[in-house]
Amino acid sequence: MENNKNIIKIFEETIELLQIMKTKSETVFKISAYRKAINILNNLKNDISEVYKEKGLSGIKGLGIGEKNAKKIEEYIKKGKIKDFEDLKSENSIRSIITHFFRSKGLSLQELKENAKKRKIIYSRFTKPAQQLLELAGSIEKSKEAIDKVALWANSRKLDYTIETVFKKWLELDRLKPKEVVKKPFYKGDPMIWSEAKRKWYIIDKHGSWLLFADKESQIEWKTVD
Repeated sequence: MENNKNIIKIFEETIELLQIMKTKSETVFKISAYRKAINILNNLKNDISEVYKEKGLSGIKGLGIGEKNAKKIEEYIKKGKIKDFEDLKSENSIRSIITHFFRSKGLSLQELKENAKKRKIIYSRFTKPAQQLLELAGSIEKSKEAIDKVALWANSRKLDYTIETVFKKWLELDRLKPKEVVKKPFYKGDPMIWSEAKRKWYIIDKHGSWLLFADKESQIEWKTVD
């Protein structure tokens, strides 16, 4: 049911783009209609193209999907894309990249809007670097992927990062890897070591001596070590 998944993804991204824009009553209505269509497609047991092949546009509308979204689905089935979505994405590309950057930092869309209203975040400050990133990456999707790679790499090292960090790391972007999370065993605060030769656990005390571990393995505590 590949068409269903692809159309759902397009509708979900459309909702996100509409939410980035200033909220109007018409926008709220559109979002509601898209969510209804997504829910129907999620619960459909066969590919939407099969419904269209059998009953045409009326078959899609017969599922409970509104006429405008039914026509968008028809357009996708015929052409593999939806012009309204492509236009909306192009018009809001910079805001979409900036929003994705803040989401990578754990800020929700609502929090972003509230902070922008209070001028805690000056949107215009990020417009130029977002535009530069878009030009460098070549598409919104690749811009977001670049932000995600930098975010994973920086967060694993507890480093702060900006959109500009993506430029600085661009040439090594494909080599950026999150820091490996290592968990080591401890018993009551003291580190432990496994002896492969004796098949036993040992506790290393503060003097560096190895003490045979005699408790239950369930008492071993695994801690993340940087």
